[in-house]
Amino acid sequence: MNNKIQERFNALLSHKAVAAEAPPALTPALARQLLERIGQLRLFAHAYPLLTNLTHGRVTPGDLLDFAYRHELQGLSLHLLDGEENSLSQMTREQLQAFADKAAALGLDVHLEISSTLKPDVDQAIAIAKVLGVRNIRVYSRYEGPLSRVMDIIESDLHYLARQADEHDLFFDFEQHEELKSTEIAQLLDRIAHPRLHALFDFGNMINACEQPLQALRGLAPHIRQTHLKGVRIVPEHNGFGHYGVLQGSSEDDLPNARMLFELLMLGESAPQVIAFILEQENHYVAPAFRQASEAADPFIAYREMSETALPDGYSLERMLADEHRWANNQVAYVRGLLAEFRTLAELTLDNHATA
Repeated sequence: MNNKIQERFNALLSHKAVAAEAPPALTPALARQLLERIGQLRLFAHAYPLLTNLTHGRVTPGDLLDFAYRHELQGLSLHLLDGEENSLSQMTREQLQAFADKAAALGLDVHLEISSTLKPDVDQAIAIAKVLGVRNIRVYSRYEGPLSRVMDIIESDLHYLARQADEHDLFFDFEQHEELKSTEIAQLLDRIAHPRLHALFDFGNMINACEQPLQALRGLAPHIRQTHLKGVRIVPEHNGFGHYGVLQGSSEDDLPNARMLFELLMLGESAPQVIAFILEQENHYVAPAFRQASEAADPFIAYREMSETALPDGYSLERMLADEHRWANNQVAYVRGLLAEFRTLAELTLDNHATA
C-alpha cells in the first residue's frame, strides 16, 4: 500500500513538471507537515476571473466579497481600477468604509493590487488601503528601456515603497509580470533587503520572460509571500514564448499545477511563508513573449500595457459575461480537488504508519 501511495504522489507531482527533480518521499513527517500547511492555507478570490462583468457593471467589488464568502474563501485580492466607475479608485471615503465594513462582517481579508510602482499610483493605493484597513499591496513596474536602466528605476521605486511600508505599517509584494525574470526580481529584493518588501509569484507570467515554471519558482522562492493561481497554454513565438489563458487544470493547461502548489505550500520553516493563494483564472487572456532565448546582455524591455482580456473570436458579450461565472467556480473546484488529493495521500500515509 505504501508503494501505491508514493506512486500516486509521484504521479501527481510529476504531471507536466518537465525536467523536475524527483518528488520527495512522502514520509510520515512530510505527511504531517503537508496536512498542517493545507489546514493553514488561505485561499483568496481575485477580481480578474470576473473582469468583463466588472468592466460592464454586471458585478461590483461588493459582489466579489459575496463570491468569496459563498465559496468559503479567506479573502479577496482586488485591483484598484477593476470595476471602472464602481472601482475602489472611484469610491468616496464613505463607500470605501462601507466596503471595508462588509468585508469585516463576512470575515474576509482584502489585499489590494496596482499595476505600477510610480509614486502617484503608490500614494493613491496607500490612501485607499488606510481607509480600508488593508496592509498588503501587490505592485509591478511597467518601464521601457535597456534592462539595466529599468532595474535601476525599479530599485529606486522599491526604496520609496520600503519607506512608505515602514511609515504606514504596510507590505508590498512585487509580482513577476512577464517582462522581468524571477532571478532579476530576486536580485532587486536582495539589494533592498527590507522586511516589508517581498514577491508575488504568478503561475504563468514567467513563460513570457523565457523561464520555466519550476525554475522561476525556485529562483524567487525566498521572497514569495503571495501567489496567483491560473492555467496557461504555452505558445512558442519567434525566439521566445507567449502564453494563452486557459482553465486551470484543463487538458490545455501546460503548467505543473500540483508541483507548484505543493512547493509553495511547503515554503517557510516554522510557519507558512505564502500568506495568500489567489485564484486568478484568466481564461482567453493573451500575453505575447517579452524575452528571448538568445537576447543581448542588456536587452531592451518594451513598455507593457496593463492586463486585459478581449472578447475571444466567436464570443458575444453576453456569453462571456455568463461564462466568466462558470470559469471562476471551476477554478475553486479544481484547486480544492488538488488540495483534497494531497490531504488524502497524507492521511493514508499516516494511517499506514500507525498500523505498521
